[in-house]
Amino acid sequence: MRRLIIRPGAIGDFILSLPAMQWLTSGYTEVWAASGNLTLARFAAHTRAIAATGLDLLGLPEVAPPAHLLEALGGFDSIISWYGSNRPEFRSAVESLRLPFRFLPAAPPPGAREHAADFFLRRAGGEGEAVPRLDCQQGSGDFIAIHPFSGSAKKNWPLERYVELSRRLALPVRWFTGPDGPAIEGVRPEPPIGDLYALACRLAGARLYIGNDSGITHLAAAAGAPVLALFGPTDPAVWSPRGPQVHFISPLRPGDPITQIGLDQVLSAARRLLG
Repeated sequence: MRRLIIRPGAIGDFILSLPAMQWLTSGYTEVWAASGNLTLARFAAHTRAIAATGLDLLGLPEVAPPAHLLEALGGFDSIISWYGSNRPEFRSAVESLRLPFRFLPAAPPPGAREHAADFFLRRAGGEGEAVPRLDCQQGSGDFIAIHPFSGSAKKNWPLERYVELSRRLALPVRWFTGPDGPAIEGVRPEPPIGDLYALACRLAGARLYIGNDSGITHLAAAAGAPVLALFGPTDPAVWSPRGPQVHFISPLRPGDPITQIGLDQVLSAARRLLG
């Protein structure tokens, strides 16, 4: 059996899909995804960036798909795809070419209460609670990791509160802010790591990770770090990181802004998790 799994999307979506993708692994399994996520597909025999395959051209009017793409797709006995599930022209092209595609929904439907990881696993045919895991060695635990940003300003707890939080914590703080992240309190953030798996294993060494609803927070949880996640507009019942050491805080009323979470509330939770 030669199987191709195509999973587009951001870091968090990819990580929440890991249990489903691992369950789907059969014989030779290849994964196509966003280039930055490829190092997380450690179960795959081979990986490719979607942008490099020409897949985006399939189904476009008056555009012939590249021959190398059709040859590659034709080499698989089974293709499980989150890509194209909402593109009728793509699905029509796949059907006309008689390619062995099976489409999975890219996200839980609006109003769903099922956790996204469970949703992805069940739609793939698996059972049980879906907990994404990355095999990382746990470190010394002598620091607290803070990632104070996300892909949306609405998901970000105010930076000044993170700064004040860092002053009140007993252990040294290491800031993780990405390649363009600013200095915080005159301290440069940890050097950016292009390899997400390497970053996951660095975060696995933290005594505690604190951050917003972001892909990096999901990464820390999957790596086994104790996680304190702050949620605002998104529903943690559906989108929270999964793991035995994951805790989250959200506003008392669903839909309230993340600014409703108080500094003392986060500080108390952090101290409790630090023991």
